[in-house]
Amino acid sequence: MAGHRAAVLGQPIAHSLSPLLHNVGYKALELNGWDYTRFEVDAEGLPELVSNAGDEFVGFSVTMPCKFAALEFADTATERAQLIGSANTLVRTAEGWRADNTDTEGVLGALGELLDDDAEPTRALLIGSGGTARPALWALAQRGVRDVTVLNRSDRLAELQPLADALGINIHGANFNDDLRELSVSADVMISTVPSAAVEDHLQELTHAHTLDVIYDPWPTPLVVHAAADGYRTVGGHVMLAHQAFSQFQQFTGHPAPRAEMFEALEAEIKKPTQDS
Repeated sequence: MAGHRAAVLGQPIAHSLSPLLHNVGYKALELNGWDYTRFEVDAEGLPELVSNAGDEFVGFSVTMPCKFAALEFADTATERAQLIGSANTLVRTAEGWRADNTDTEGVLGALGELLDDDAEPTRALLIGSGGTARPALWALAQRGVRDVTVLNRSDRLAELQPLADALGINIHGANFNDDLRELSVSADVMISTVPSAAVEDHLQELTHAHTLDVIYDPWPTPLVVHAAADGYRTVGGHVMLAHQAFSQFQQFTGHPAPRAEMFEALEAEIKKPTQDS
């Protein structure tokens, strides 16, 4: 049987951990002839690269800066990709390339690790309003959260409002001059989507809720160190990375992802002292 291939697209891409995750999954399921690689490409180059990909390529994982281009390029798109407004997954189908956004499942899976199954969070603090804030809102809505305070240096609520309305979420704006301790204490869960440096001056005030920090390099981040020291549960972006990959793996191969093996390999990689990705 001819081999099957998949790849991650983006720029920069050299240190992506997606090849590790997917190739470990292929090995665990003995999917001989499957291979996952990487291609450095920008948004402008994505359409040509995917259009010219050989038939052996069944799918692509997509990172920045290509997520908007991937959605625009695709022939069809899932409802959640359309809702989020970007795609991190392209799958070859009989109808052409289908766009999906499994970042949604990435955040939802990370929240599942952070919160008890029977937890019913209603209020969340979301730090940042960039690309990852959108799947974060989606995941919070799936867990029943209905009030989200978006903490950002500039007011970008208008960009998130249509998505919040579609999800049935009330969003409120806040900036770093507000009472951050009160915002943190009153939240059932906090998601930070910003670089560690953006919150380094506010760690004492912000770490009073169960925390998902989408950053995992380097790990652990100062934010989760402080939150854990204050007695709160913490989860890092590597958990989100794994969960978004599980869904991609199944869409590419048709097989449920071997989650334990994939996650074990990922954890071992990020714990390496010389880890730089």
